[in-house]
Amino acid sequence: MASKPGLLTDWPWQKLGNMKYVVLAPWVVQSVYSFVTKEDKERDITNLLIFPFLLWRLLHSQLWISLARYHSAKTKHRIVDKGIEFEQVDRERNWDDQIILNGLLYYIGFMYLPGVSRMPIWRWNGFVITTLLHMGPVEFLYYWFHRALHHHFLYSRYHSHHHSSIVTEPITAVIHPFAEHVVYFLLFAIPILTMLFTKTASVGVIVGYITYIDFMNYMGHCNFELVPKWVFSIFPFVKYLMYTPSFHSLHHMQFRTNYSLFMPLYDYIYGTMDKSTDKLYEDSHKGRKETPDVVHLIHPTTLQSFYHLPPAISSLASEPYSSRWYLSMLWPIPYGFLLFTSIFGSTITVERNIFDKLKLQTWAIPRFSFHYSSSSQKDSINSLIERAIFEAKNEGVKVLSLGLLNQGEQFNGNGELYLHKHPNLKIRIVDGSSLAVAVVLHSIPKGTKQVLLSGNISKVVCAIAKNLCERGIQVGVVCKDNYDKLKLRIPTELWINLLISTSYTQKVWLVGDRELSEKEQRRAPEGTHFIPCSQFPPKKAVRNKDCIYYTTPAMLIPKALQNVYSCENWLPRRVMSAWRVAGIVHALEGWDAHECGDIMLDTQKVWLASLSHGFLPMLDHPLI
Repeated sequence: MASKPGLLTDWPWQKLGNMKYVVLAPWVVQSVYSFVTKEDKERDITNLLIFPFLLWRLLHSQLWISLARYHSAKTKHRIVDKGIEFEQVDRERNWDDQIILNGLLYYIGFMYLPGVSRMPIWRWNGFVITTLLHMGPVEFLYYWFHRALHHHFLYSRYHSHHHSSIVTEPITAVIHPFAEHVVYFLLFAIPILTMLFTKTASVGVIVGYITYIDFMNYMGHCNFELVPKWVFSIFPFVKYLMYTPSFHSLHHMQFRTNYSLFMPLYDYIYGTMDKSTDKLYEDSHKGRKETPDVVHLIHPTTLQSFYHLPPAISSLASEPYSSRWYLSMLWPIPYGFLLFTSIFGSTITVERNIFDKLKLQTWAIPRFSFHYSSSSQKDSINSLIERAIFEAKNEGVKVLSLGLLNQGEQFNGNGELYLHKHPNLKIRIVDGSSLAVAVVLHSIPKGTKQVLLSGNISKVVCAIAKNLCERGIQVGVVCKDNYDKLKLRIPTELWINLLISTSYTQKVWLVGDRELSEKEQRRAPEGTHFIPCSQFPPKKAVRNKDCIYYTTPAMLIPKALQNVYSCENWLPRRVMSAWRVAGIVHALEGWDAHECGDIMLDTQKVWLASLSHGFLPMLDHPLI
């Protein structure tokens, strides 16, 4: 929002929220109905093509979003070496408003403007007219309109909204108040209207021109340099006709220079070209040496969770994961991701963070949770993880945390498999179990005398049970097999506090990675605390007993941790799983020990170290 919002700042359909696309529905229905009901000789496909063209523009925009997020996470050629935060993501989540506006105006124009019906596919004279009018009137008028927008009166009421983003993403290009977009539409309509009135219009030129505008807009707002140096070496004059991301980034940093739309020519003519433009372009291409200190390995959980990865749909990634019906129709895309990454690499870099001088990256293994339940996938997945470990080692990474990839003893021995195969690894492998145990123990309400363990037995669950028995807290176990497994791992003198429970009267349930059934939850007494011990939260089934459902073990992150603009699985904003925090703390403390297999660190030591670095407990226990 602008600092002093002016007239026509808000979009007309703002209150509709995610239902805003209904404003296009009558027009789409009318165009389809008109095409279907008319005779063959009377049908005009031009009107019918508007909706597919809008879909193409949405897809084009999303491709740029994904490219920029992915490239920014791993490239050393960032122009502005700062991060984005949730505030910017929220401000830019309505980037598609301008496509809806354009769609409405296209449909209205088709009804009332001459020459729009039965347009041919291509006309060269229309292409020449469009090119000349864009280079002349459009670029000239935009330059002076843009300079006017930087006058304090208009800037505070309109354009400051766009300039709130210092670190730009492709979609920053279209984040403007409603009134600004109306003016931009009128500007870009000059070549199109001229073609219509001179009867030189064609579908190909109109679609190509608008796609060109989108392409240049998104390219210029990337936070990394895309235009290769050879372009200007072979064709020096091009620097007057085509801007670069570094050119426009300077405008967002300096505000009073580099006003041009796509052609820097007008900045050269009117003396507003930033003197550091060429240097920033060169520096961006050189890049800066950057080696991550910590790599966190993850994998998507469900097919839909693919869309919650930071390079996917930004608005979804910025919210805790939840299933959405419409994403199930896009199932081929995650499988395409699987195929692509299987052919071209073992991991994909999805996020980059900075914590003081520590550089962090998150890498995704191209496998989903259902792959881990298949024994046939075991060797393949372990091979992928092993390749990722060696890739991280070769890059000079200090700590690699396994995150969701730690799938238990039966899969890779809690990560011990990799140490057995490579005992001299310099990179430290951390599964985060010690901090997860500490977080769960500090989540149990004070005064608790007995707890119920439910779900599968894991390294974390065993450590929690042992700690509770040492405190004299009674630990009830539902399944006899799990009871026997715990007895093998807990000293004999502590067995007195371990028992098989059939009453379900405990008001604190520690839930492992096995999903709790609705029947089991209904046995819980009123006011029961369900505390997960794994990275998968229990599904809330009981809604009438005032039961409290905790998030998975996690901590609030300090403000010093930057470039945080996505949520980790089911967790709220600026909350990080204990498994991920553990890797960061391990690197900050400079610990030399691995934490995988049966190895556990001192839970209290890890807990206190986390607090000392600004990570805070979730005292309010947010519900899932």
